[in-house]
Amino acid sequence: MKVLLVEDDRALAEGLAAALSNAGLLVEVAEDGRSADFLVSTERYDVVILDLGLPDGSGVQWLAGWRERGIDLPVLILTARERWSDKAAGFSAGADDYVTKPFETAEVLFRLRALMRRAHGHAHPMITVGEIALDTHAGQVTRAGMPVALTAQEFRLLSRLIHAAPRVVSRTELSEHVYDGDQEPDSNVIDVQVSRLRRKLGGESIETVRGQGYRMNGGKAPT
Repeated sequence: MKVLLVEDDRALAEGLAAALSNAGLLVEVAEDGRSADFLVSTERYDVVILDLGLPDGSGVQWLAGWRERGIDLPVLILTARERWSDKAAGFSAGADDYVTKPFETAEVLFRLRALMRRAHGHAHPMITVGEIALDTHAGQVTRAGMPVALTAQEFRLLSRLIHAAPRVVSRTELSEHVYDGDQEPDSNVIDVQVSRLRRKLGGESIETVRGQGYRMNGGKAPT
């Protein structure tokens, strides 16, 4: 999952970004609305964490502008404002969820995963494709009920494929949502990691669609 965190409190932003990164998410930080506006207009994210009290305008105003321009990615508002009127303004502008400071990082993580899951049409936290199951709450993968050990990048790649199934996921989409912007991989790196996933999940678990990308099929039970 690729997250844009829009927060002007540097200490809070660094702490939350580190915690989310440790949980396997890709996190980029913007300290003001203008920077965030540029990023959501030029990059692809799975979800935005948006503070309301930004130095260059209300987060609600920036969010309303994104919605008017058709930028429909999920937005989680993060703020110290507890009044219902502030929450109502955020939801009216197009927010999808709301967390009030102070908060538990685990709660933010659960809400982010739920937003991504719903954005792909999944209501249940357990997403299953064939013999492969992704527990979005626990961040764990099983094959025929047996846990599968994955690296952070393997997990992000597989998570993207499972959330999108049965849609074909292009190499470009994988590059944008699975890998750090400073370490954008060439196609061979993606091929290598898909090959490793197939060895762990079963050879038929991931299908290569020539000229388009990859599609999750699920794997056969281990023998």
